[in-house]
Amino acid sequence: MKIVYFKGEHPNFGDDLNWWMWPRLLPNFFDEDDSAVFIGIGSILGERDFRADQKKIVFSPGYVPQYHKKPEVTSSDWDVFFVRGPRTASMLGLPADKALGDGAILLREVVKFPLPNPHLISFMPHWQSMERGNWKKVCEKAGIHLIDPRDEVENVLAQIQQSKVIIAEAMHGAIVADALRVPWVPLVPLNHVHRDKWYDWADALNLKLNQNSLWPSSLLEARLSFIRPLVSWFPLNKLIEAVLIRLAAYRLMQLAKAPTQMSDDTVITKITDEMKLRLAQLVEKYRK
Repeated sequence: MKIVYFKGEHPNFGDDLNWWMWPRLLPNFFDEDDSAVFIGIGSILGERDFRADQKKIVFSPGYVPQYHKKPEVTSSDWDVFFVRGPRTASMLGLPADKALGDGAILLREVVKFPLPNPHLISFMPHWQSMERGNWKKVCEKAGIHLIDPRDEVENVLAQIQQSKVIIAEAMHGAIVADALRVPWVPLVPLNHVHRDKWYDWADALNLKLNQNSLWPSSLLEARLSFIRPLVSWFPLNKLIEAVLIRLAAYRLMQLAKAPTQMSDDTVITKITDEMKLRLAQLVEKYRK
């Protein structure tokens, strides 16, 4: 059985958790035989990505219509253990008991938490925001620690564990912070395409998101946020970028004082236990 997940041009923490976490939870379980594929963390459920002759084992992913064409997961070549949340389950015609949660919650089984004396106030942008924005400069001005989601998994995990607050535009920044009991502040992603999947995960945890807005840190992000600059003369654009950086830093300092969120201890413990049960069922069914 082969683990499959989204691989972009750059590393991304949420996607890279697949190769880092699942072999630790299921040692000596995976190989490179793609006659059966394990579909774990990420919004990767889609018809175009998998062959008809593959057995497709679904273990926590989500479905986003803007990303992929809807797969027929009730056919015999699919085996659904659970998906990210009730929105995915509803769109795919699955029963409510399949809407368990995001698989990254199982980091609770392989990562020590909580660490004593966390001290960082951290901001974790979406990986695309790191490409499009000026967030390193913004965080330097705001005095807030930047967690780059393109960094190595171990480095990102260590920085989350050392944080007393995570300001999260990256959804798996919030998911992992919540799993490891680090308070977090949710942000509406600057790119609107990425927003609905937050609610899919949160609904599974009975969480009502109090999402805050992030201010763009570059002209490109401003365009994505539907704030159209009225000038295109290059020297003025440089001035506008400098202003955007200052405004984004001011906004980030405000967000550092915003109310934090965290799922209920009882709820996340119950979901973790149910995921462990389904891990055992997976092993019993597919261990060679």
